[in-house]
Amino acid sequence: MPEGMPSDLDLSTTTAAMRRVADNVERVIAGARDQVEASVVCLFAGGNLLLEGVPGVGKTMLAKALAASIDGSFNRVQATPDLLPSDLTGVSVWDQHAGEFRFVPGPLFANVVLVDEVNRTTPRTQSALLEPIEDRQVTVEGVTHPLPQPYLVIATENPVDQHGTYPLPEGQLDRFMMTVVVGYPDDGSATQIVNRQLLAHPIDELATVVSAEDVVRHQHAVRTVHVEPSVIEYVVTLTKATREHGDVLLGASPRSMVALTRAAQSHAVMVGRDHVLPDDVKALAGSVLAHRIVPRSRGTVASGTALDVVRELLERVPVPLGVAG
Repeated sequence: MPEGMPSDLDLSTTTAAMRRVADNVERVIAGARDQVEASVVCLFAGGNLLLEGVPGVGKTMLAKALAASIDGSFNRVQATPDLLPSDLTGVSVWDQHAGEFRFVPGPLFANVVLVDEVNRTTPRTQSALLEPIEDRQVTVEGVTHPLPQPYLVIATENPVDQHGTYPLPEGQLDRFMMTVVVGYPDDGSATQIVNRQLLAHPIDELATVVSAEDVVRHQHAVRTVHVEPSVIEYVVTLTKATREHGDVLLGASPRSMVALTRAAQSHAVMVGRDHVLPDDVKALAGSVLAHRIVPRSRGTVASGTALDVVRELLERVPVPLGVAG
């Protein structure tokens, strides 16, 4: 479906699809419903997702479960210090039979691409993700190759104070629609995790619940959700306030305004509404804005500094009145 074409789906159908995906992923990821729903919101909003947390908390499994829930191609890249940009994008090789160079696509050519521990590779290789994330295309040796639709890059990130990590540049962070922080499970969820994996891992039996073609249709349906001008003004004011905060070196960009609005549209559909409320914006402001903010005391999203700024602004910035619930 071309960009901008109206969707032929009823929004209630999209709501049902989003909830099916969330329920399906939760069969694998116990005790993280908020993180699962946020990831599904990002997928149906057409964004890309950054998962942050210490090793072993289920970041990779969340990404794999989300990919398994849609009927599309999936590639996984393990980021390492010696990974090269061409290892992601692909290369041109000489075809002796055809007598010409032939492009061999890299792992970025899939519906869902998991870049595991993205901050363990060098900034040079990290930069190879900029064009795919932003433009849904890859340019190699002057030739542009479109990427399949739907297209979702899920990158996992370890805290930057861990050994062997490179901080992601601000320009790359800004291209991820949302960051979801995955923490340790509570005792009850931890027990579920152990019990579920005694005989086999539940990811091995996870079924597809939405086709790749339908994901594209649902993404276009999300774009039709009504956003009142006052809600758009609220997004603009909130984002602008991050750039004026005294504890912030670099605030959220204009790109983040669009990202927050689209994420709010997706969140509204997830909860069964055909219009955006300020509550949708407030629910996702931390996930959309915090990783784009550079506080004076630098740290990751999980360190809490940038999130504290967003939470303070949500209390301070006036919420528009008169938006129907």
